[in-house]
Parts: sequence; C-alpha cells; structure tokens
Amino acid sequence: MYISEFSQMEEFIARARAEKVVAVDTEFIREKTFHPRLCLIQIGTSQETAAIDPLLIEDLTPVAELLADESVVKIFHACGQDLEVIDYALGVVVHPIFDTQIAAAFLGHRMQMGYGALVEAYTNVHLPKAASLTDWSRRPLDGEQMEYAEDDVRYLPRIYQEMTKMLIAQNRLGWVMPEIESLCNPQHWRMAPREAYKRLKRSNSLTRKQLSVAREVCAWRDSMADARDIPRKWVLSDETVVEICKSAPSTMHKLQRIRGTEQLSSLDCEEICKAVSIGVQCLPHDMPAIQRKPRPSSNMESVLDLMYAMVRVVAEKSGVATQLISTRDDLYEFATHPQKSSLSQGWRYDLVGKQLQALLDGQTGLTVKDGRIELL
Repeated sequence: MYISEFSQMEEFIARARAEKVVAVDTEFIREKTFHPRLCLIQIGTSQETAAIDPLLIEDLTPVAELLADESVVKIFHACGQDLEVIDYALGVVVHPIFDTQIAAAFLGHRMQMGYGALVEAYTNVHLPKAASLTDWSRRPLDGEQMEYAEDDVRYLPRIYQEMTKMLIAQNRLGWVMPEIESLCNPQHWRMAPREAYKRLKRSNSLTRKQLSVAREVCAWRDSMADARDIPRKWVLSDETVVEICKSAPSTMHKLQRIRGTEQLSSLDCEEICKAVSIGVQCLPHDMPAIQRKPRPSSNMESVLDLMYAMVRVVAEKSGVATQLISTRDDLYEFATHPQKSSLSQGWRYDLVGKQLQALLDGQTGLTVKDGRIELL
C-alpha cells in the first residue's frame, strides 16, 4: 500500500499502533548531501504493509509518535543507518527495537547476514534484487519498486515471532536484547564537529600536535559540509586534511600548494589557516590522545592464536557467530586486562570467558580429533 496523503497515513498508523510489533525500514539517499535524505518509510504489521512517502507528506508526526511508542516493538534488519536517518528526518530516537541481523548471529547464522538470506532461511521466499539501486528520490515510483520496498518489511513480523521463540527456547533472549539495546544510543551516529577528527582516515599517522590541527580542520570541514549540505569529501578529502595537518600551512599561498585545495574560496582558505593556527598553538594538556593499539609480543601472538581457536570451537558448538563473541583485540584485552574485558562479564563470560581463563591458567587445552579442533 502506497501512502502519499496525510489522512491515509494517519489511519494506517492508528492501526499499526494497536499492534505489539511493527517492522520498519527506510529508503534514503546521501551520495550528494551531508545529511541523508529520507525518501520512503516502510512499515509492516502482521496484517498489512505500507510505504509512506515523506517527500509528499509534510507532517510525519503520527509516524514519529509510533516510532517513539514504548508499547510497540519496532523490528529492523541491520538498523544502524535507519536509526540515524529517522533521527535526523523525524527527530526521534526509535525505541524499543529488535534487530533480526543481531538475533540471527545468535541463532547459528553468520554475522551481518543479509536480508534476502534471512527471508529465504526463515520463509523459503527468494526475494528479487532488481530495484536495489533505485533512485528513491525520483517520482513516480512504479509497481516493481513499491513491491521491492514493501518486501523489506513484509516478512519481518513473522520472522521476529519465530526468532523470539527460538531465543527463549535456547535461553538466549537475555543475551540478545542488551546487544540490540546498545544500538539505540544516538552517540553511535551523532557527532559534534570537534569530534569529527576521530573518523579521519590515516589519522594514526599523526602526532598529537598534528591531531590538534586535525581536530580544528575537521570541525571546520563538518560545519561547512553541514551548512552547504554536501559530503565532507566535497569540501576537503581525508587525504588532503591529513596533508594539511602535517604541513600546517600558515598562509593561503602555502595552503594552496597542497593538492585537493583548488576548489576552496579565499574565505575558505583564510578559515582553514585560522583553524591550523589554533591547532598548532594548542597546549600539550589539551591535545588529543593518540589511540594506538599495543602490539602483542610474538609469544602473546601465539597465545592469542590458541584463544581464538577456542572461541571458534565454542562458536561452532553454540551457534553464536565468532565475530559477535569476540575480536582478536577483545582477546588481547582479556589476556592482559581481564577486569576491563567484555569477555569477563555477561553472556560472553558464561559462554567462553570461563573457558578462556581456564586455558590461560593451564587448566584446560585444545586437541585435534578427526581433523577438527576440540576442547580437552
């Protein structure tokens, strides 16, 4: 059902709010803008699906109220970008939610399982991919596009019911929900301009003083991109920002010698030079800390190999995706600072943390049987 009028949307949302769970997805574009542009909101219940057109309906208050309704669970598949888009477009942090991609990783499926694979696994329905590269900002949308959009929520209520039954039966719902709950934190997608340097590629090559420059230049870049609603890289690429931080140009002439600054106006150049000057003059106690991962010794690398082998054995037996249990960095932290490690608490400790500690204490080990690694 395609909805392009407020009254029709209001009636549908009233029906949806009577449900305990609804499926949600969005279609958006952001290739040419700083902020994502919401182009379609799909909502599905156990009875019907709808594609709501935010380009034609100015007042989306009923949708926002549904997404914030604490009595209705909102089901997503891979919700990260959707939550960001909804927050920006509607001013709503969606809650409570259930992410079928996270749940799938606890039920014997691979990490980051695609939506098509999920639907096929739980419903035996094979979804077409014909409209996956649609420009969702163009109107009108044809029948094939609408079918594709609504398919993104059509099967989720049924899959949610099946998944929750399985998780309860395996006593894992308490494992899954904290992982999903953490996704609702808007700090995952909201970032103040002066924090933007933390996402700068190749920033690990910079000194603390150069990071101080990066903090100022990236803050200026984000502010400009936001004001002009264009991608950051259209203002300055990450590569150019890193070079500016290293050379610290003090004049417009020196700045313009750096490749990638040709498109800047004279005012832009002046403001970047000011930002560089502020960064250069930053006092040591105010400089950003360098976040570099410690390198394990060769002996520790061998220990980590053994620990990771144990995690893989546990993952295979439990059906919980290896990457969800721990990364190699998590294992290093557990081996060196166990009190700080996520493997020392909650379901991860119960599932594998105890066994890892026993391994490190020399109380258990691994062996090979029939060409497979097994726990002793």
